Parts: sequence; structure tokens; C-alpha cells
Amino acid sequence: MNMVLPQKTPDARVEKIIKLAVMAVGGQGGGVLTGWIEAMARAEGYVCQATSVAGVAQRTGATIYYVEMAPKSALDPVFALAPAAGDVDVLIAAEMMEVGRAVMRGFVTPDRTTLIGSTHRALAVSEKMAPGDGIADADEVRAAAEIAAHKLVLEDMEGLAVGAGSVISASLFGALAGSGALPFPREAYENAIRAGGKGVEPSLRAFAVGFDAAQGKLPETPQAPEEEIKPFSLVGPEKLQAEWAALVDRADRLPEPVRDLALAGLAKVVNFQDCAYGALYLDRLDTVLARDDAAHDWALSAAAAKYIANAMAYDDIIRVADLKTRAPRLSHIRQEMRAGDENLLQLTEYFHPRAEEIAGLMPARLGAKVEASERWMSRLNRWFDKGRRLRTDRLPAFLMLHFLGGLKGYRLRTHRHALEVAHLEDWLRRCLAEVETDYALAVELVKCRRLIKGYSDTHARGLGKFDRVMGAADLLRGRDDAADWIARLREAALQDVDGKALDGAIATVRSFV
Repeated sequence: MNMVLPQKTPDARVEKIIKLAVMAVGGQGGGVLTGWIEAMARAEGYVCQATSVAGVAQRTGATIYYVEMAPKSALDPVFALAPAAGDVDVLIAAEMMEVGRAVMRGFVTPDRTTLIGSTHRALAVSEKMAPGDGIADADEVRAAAEIAAHKLVLEDMEGLAVGAGSVISASLFGALAGSGALPFPREAYENAIRAGGKGVEPSLRAFAVGFDAAQGKLPETPQAPEEEIKPFSLVGPEKLQAEWAALVDRADRLPEPVRDLALAGLAKVVNFQDCAYGALYLDRLDTVLARDDAAHDWALSAAAAKYIANAMAYDDIIRVADLKTRAPRLSHIRQEMRAGDENLLQLTEYFHPRAEEIAGLMPARLGAKVEASERWMSRLNRWFDKGRRLRTDRLPAFLMLHFLGGLKGYRLRTHRHALEVAHLEDWLRRCLAEVETDYALAVELVKCRRLIKGYSDTHARGLGKFDRVMGAADLLRGRDDAADWIARLREAALQDVDGKALDGAIATVRSFV
């Protein structure tokens, strides 16, 4: 006997539930935005529930705020606590990669979801950790969003909000109103902002530009007049200005493909140390130019102009301390945090010096002896190899870093400087040795200096990768494709922190050599 079960008709009350999710990271006002939405819905006679699921950390996982609302009825619905894939009416993403995460998690579907997102970028931890360019392709995210969403609103909501003197939550709220995704008039949104009672006028301005952006009406940005490109200048005593002018004049006489990079490199090394150090930079560059020619369009010298400067302006304790106590950096932090003159800003610097950094700060001979002593290095690790948090908004910590940053005159006598000079000269010697037999290989070996960067553990990892790639060059010497392989090895080294991709590439090289 076959039984025909009656089909269940959808509950009209369930169909009336509007489901909205907000994906935001710390500092983007996701909680404020959710509060406005909830308050507005209740004021318009809807029953509403808002929940949130916190991410792991600020840029390894967004907080998902979830709102369900429905018109009041005799029997109020039971709301869900979290969004489900394929069951979201409105998705608001406060940053471009959050747009991508929403699509990947299935929250955005072409049959129902209005997707509102900001196109600006706040880089994720995974993007910052990549040794090379780890920034994800925003164009691919946009293309996926255009396919996945029923209706799409994508604009730089962060830029619009900042231009209005407010924060992104207000412009996103305006975009929500302008999209028409919710059955409420514009006045209801504005009343919710006013009811909040904080930063009302700036928030309303940002709301207005967000509303217009959702309807395709972007504010006109006045075109800034073209600024005249000024030559590198130095502020200081006349004697120093004369020395600097002589260095700039010397760099200006270099071949055109090298000139701009050499001027930038010169500015970098002089800022790192002094004009005498800048003259040494140009001397080293002249050594490369003497082995180069116009037939190769000075490719070797152009690469050397960049990477010799990077090698000479290495990150030691002195440089790190100097950069952390400069006025422009502190001004930038206050501006980024939107701190006014009436606000107190607490600033904590994180340090993790290894024994090698401490030994490197010692005079050259003493530092070499200490680094060669297992006992002393063990002691230095025990004393210093621990995370340190320095409150540089307080005088003692700031003065300590300011003192360390002022040791430029002593730097050239340190053990670290002796190591860097020896490494730089050995690197240049190995590169120039290839010029006569394989010019392209020499250029690629110069570019391998890109692998060495940063401070402490970051520097140690980069140096290890550099040594492994340069070692592979010995295996490849004499092959027609040696330059191509060095370029591949370098790119492999930049793919991940641990060097697993480089290990695989080197294994491939060893298999056919």
C-alpha cells in the first residue's frame, strides 16, 4: 500500500523574516551598525533579534553580526542565532576580503542576497606574513561577487566615511538604506542614528554619501593640481647641504636607466647614516657600472642601485629604535587612530631581541668574541630573548628608544655593521663574477638580495633563504637557463615563511643537475 504524504506549505510568518548579516573586523564599528539596524527595526514595529559570533583575532577572522526581524504578529517567530548558507537576505561586508569570505561561505546567493561591501583593503595577517607580495587580488573577489549576488553595492565606504569626518559603519548604514533592501524609509535610518546620541552630525554626513553611493551618485572629488616634482633636498647646516648637493649632482650624471633608482637609494642610505655613507654607496655603485654597458640597457646597474642601498640600510636595533621615535610616525599613528589633541593615546611597542641583536650592538671585536662563545650567547638569550612591551607614551621607555636611535655615530664600529659589510661585499663579488659569462645570471643574483629584509627572526629567515638560493647558483652555473632558474627559486622563496616552496624548487634543481 502506497501512502501519499501531504506536502507541507511554507509558513507565511517564516517567509516574512528578514535575515541580515554583517561581517566586520575590530575597529570598523560592526556592533554600532548592528545596533542601529536593531533599533530602527524595533522603532518601525518589527520584532528583532541581534547576535554576534566573534572572530579569532582582528585580521584572522571577522566578527559576524546576525540580525533577524519580522513584522509583529499574534505569534512571534523563534529566531535563529547564526546565519546559514543560502539563507541570507542582506550581507554587509566592511572590507573587500570579507566580501570574498561571505561568498566562499555561501552566505551570498543569486536568488535573494543583496551584497553591500566596501572596496578598501585592511590587509589580513596571512597577507602581511607573506615574504613577498601576499596581497590577494581584489578584482577576483569583485568578479565572484558579481556572479554570486542578486544585487551588488560595492564602493569605497571607508574613504567616503573618512571624507565625511566619520567612520565606515555610518556609510554602510547609508548604503543599506540606499539599496532598498529593507522596507523602511530613509527617515527611519536617520532617526536611529540620532537616537544613538554620539557623533550624530558626522554620522549623518557619512550616511548621506553612503546612501547616494548605493544609488550610483558618488560625490565629486576635486582634482588636485599637479604638484611639481621637487628634487631631493636636505634641511640642515650649510656644510651638510653642500655635501648633499654634491652627492645629488654625482648621481644625476649616472646613465638614465640607473639615475632615478640611484637617487632614491642615495636618499635612503644618507637618511640611514650620513653623507659620507652616501658617498660610499655611490662608490660601490660605480664598481658595478664599470662592469656594465649600454648594450644591456644598464640592467645590472639599475638592479644594483636598488639592492645595494637596501643592503647598506639594514634593520638593526639603532634603526628600529630611530624609526619608532620619529615625530612623523607618531603623527601618523594619531591620525590613523583619529585621536584629537584632547585625546590621550597609549602606545605599546613590541620587541623581541635575540642574542645576535645584542652581540651585534657591541664593538666589532668584542661582539665577534661574544657571538663565538656558546656560553655568552646562552647568557644573552636567557637575559634578553623574551617578548618586551615598551609603553612609549611614557617617558622612560621613549627616552631609552630615543637614545638607541641616536647611536648613528657609533653604528659603523659595531659587530653588526662589520657582518653586513662583509656579507655585502661577498654578495657583490659573486654577482660580478658572472658578468662576463652570463650577464642575465648576474642580474638575477643581484635581485636575490630582495630575500633579506626585516629585523630579528624575520632577518634570520630571509638570510637563510638567500644563502640557499645563492648556493643553488653554484649548481646551475654554465647552464643556458641558469638565470631563469634563479628567478624561479627567488619567487619560490617569497611564497611562504617556512621556505617549503623553496625546498621543493631546490629539490627539482638537484634532480636534473
